[in-house]
Amino acid sequence: RWESGVHRVQRVPATESSGRTHTSTVAVIVLPLSEDAESINGNDELFKMEDVKVEVMRACGAGGQHVNKTESAVRLTHTPTGITVSMQDERSSHLSNKRRAFQVLRACLMDVKLSEDITSRRATRRNLVRTADRSEKIRTYKYAQDRVTDHQIGLSLTNLASFLEGDGVQDFLDALRRNWQEE
Repeated sequence: RWESGVHRVQRVPATESSGRTHTSTVAVIVLPLSEDAESINGNDELFKMEDVKVEVMRACGAGGQHVNKTESAVRLTHTPTGITVSMQDERSSHLSNKRRAFQVLRACLMDVKLSEDITSRRATRRNLVRTADRSEKIRTYKYAQDRVTDHQIGLSLTNLASFLEGDGVQDFLDALRRNWQEE
């Protein structure tokens, strides 16, 4: 939750003969897993049967007098989105046409859902990190001073090695949680 943003590293590489400090940045984006959220809510289906209007009608086109007598064509309309699917591939069986029409409707709704998911993830990413510019940094790791600074809450801790190994991370997480609860 609190790790999204620009992280800055300042270090003196072993290959640097004059001892100059090199600065690098990386944009970190932490997104929730969408599969977990969906399985908790139980909303795995793309549509409810109440939202689909099913119409059975006579097919048109080649097939002689038979197509004029049997109602084998199917039209499905998904009311919330307005997507309409018509199917008259099978000459005599409206069940086959109905099954195929539901497959096409499901594919269309999946395409709409994926497009919406992609758009929402892009917006979330843009809100988390606008640019990878150093001025938007949230944390700095300074090897020369053996210090980690979190710029969101203004906390600095020494012993960088302990932080990177995971021991000092809990201090940051506790401070970030307290700050988040206060806001």
